[in-house]
Amino acid sequence: MSVDTYKKEVSMMKLDNLTELLEGVPEVSFPISHKELLSRFEQLYTGAVNDVLREFCLVNQALPGHIVPLREYRTVAGFAFTVKSAPHVKVGGEMEYRTEMLDEMGEDSFVIWDTSNDMQATLWGGVMTATAKGKKVKAACIDGGIRDTHQILEADFPVFYKYRISNGSLGRCLITSYQATILIGSVMIKPGDIVLGDIDGVLVVPRNIAYQVLLRAEEIRENEKMIFDWVHQGQSVHDITAKGGYF
Repeated sequence: MSVDTYKKEVSMMKLDNLTELLEGVPEVSFPISHKELLSRFEQLYTGAVNDVLREFCLVNQALPGHIVPLREYRTVAGFAFTVKSAPHVKVGGEMEYRTEMLDEMGEDSFVIWDTSNDMQATLWGGVMTATAKGKKVKAACIDGGIRDTHQILEADFPVFYKYRISNGSLGRCLITSYQATILIGSVMIKPGDIVLGDIDGVLVVPRNIAYQVLLRAEEIRENEKMIFDWVHQGQSVHDITAKGGYF
């Protein structure tokens, strides 16, 4: 096949929609402030929000169960700041790129880190925690290793992680990109998505439906208050189910 023929065949592939789906970041505004949006999500819990996402036919929005909270956190919510790294022995340029990445982290970010299944390095430690907290980042979720655990605990900064090990990152991995679409397990995460974390793990709410999900989750919270009241009153399972309750 000639080069010209190959180029022609490639040009006939219509990939614009796929590129937008996988790489595009929707510009979505909300009828309330960012602060209020996150604050209201933090009055909820991941289970209720996950049930709402199921109503939206999104059944794969919870990050894998191997990602666990360092403490038994109440709900923390932030805007996804995505990072991707991969195992690598190269050292040159890594600190400069990491510095650039840290400079881009903003207030109310929730760092989500795809390590490309790294099982040797730590991507988050005490200094990263202090830096993020100083920039008013809300939390960090690392699909990989952390260290300096005492320092993280003392900083009272929410961290979700896969494993702990003393290995540092330099000479073991490289940051390959940030603020681009990543995939952890079966969950696609885009910059600016809403991320919730609590004792039950981490959940991603696509930005383009976040406000609708919030309103519906708040409805569910009120419904559950009624169901708990019925249970505490001693009403039967059949009576509660007949009134629209669930278990």
